[in-house]
Amino acid sequence: MRLALGLQYDGAAFCGWQTQPNRGAVQDVLEAALREFAGRPIATICAGRTDAGVHATCQVVHFDTDVARPLEAWVRGVNRWLPATLAVRWARPVAGDFHARFSARARRYDYWLLHDPVRAPLLERRVGWVFRPLDVESMRAAARSLIGVHDFSSFRSSECQAATPVRELRVLEIAAYGKLVRFRLVANAFLHHMVRNMVGALVYVGLGRQPAGWVTELLAARDRRLAAPTVSAAGLYLTAVDYDAAFHLPPAEEFAPLP
Repeated sequence: MRLALGLQYDGAAFCGWQTQPNRGAVQDVLEAALREFAGRPIATICAGRTDAGVHATCQVVHFDTDVARPLEAWVRGVNRWLPATLAVRWARPVAGDFHARFSARARRYDYWLLHDPVRAPLLERRVGWVFRPLDVESMRAAARSLIGVHDFSSFRSSECQAATPVRELRVLEIAAYGKLVRFRLVANAFLHHMVRNMVGALVYVGLGRQPAGWVTELLAARDRRLAAPTVSAAGLYLTAVDYDAAFHLPPAEEFAPLP
């Protein structure tokens, strides 16, 4: 039997998704809980390998098991063994050809940024922060050139192992909520640090350090060395993974704690 789980976690508590020698990754903690619950080792595969400090409101994983338990038990029973910073929100049986990573048609990330002269302790490790005001309209103008199918070499990290830098960015929306700004990005897939690097470039525009047209030039240059610094992981959230409706997975919005 193949099962899919929907996870939420506070990325500040972990050194990323992928298993690590110190056993401090989300995968390590989840698989330890599954082993306690099922009484045998269970290996998981995720939709997106989030980095250290990156959060998820809707991470999706799958695994194969011959342990027969009610679906609700895979939620409440596994959560009994998980820390407060990680939870299984839902469990669903899926077809044998379902793959959390390769069956995904798109992924959505949100980046939350506070622009305020003084840092906010209650938002520490939850949002990015700049102490100067941002021009949201200028950032929106700059963001338009990033939509579509492009070579995103200017926004990939030097450690990126993707075979090609070409991706299709389908959505890049910027919404203001008082002093908080949400950047929402949807793509077929993302390069390593791609979201945080694009947000960094847009923040440079919002701060007035570069004109809106600079982002178009940066995209065409295909050179990461010309871009802005990578913004903090604290504000980044994996918020949705899109699959074919035939898999019958719950929509991410049902479990979203943020707008």
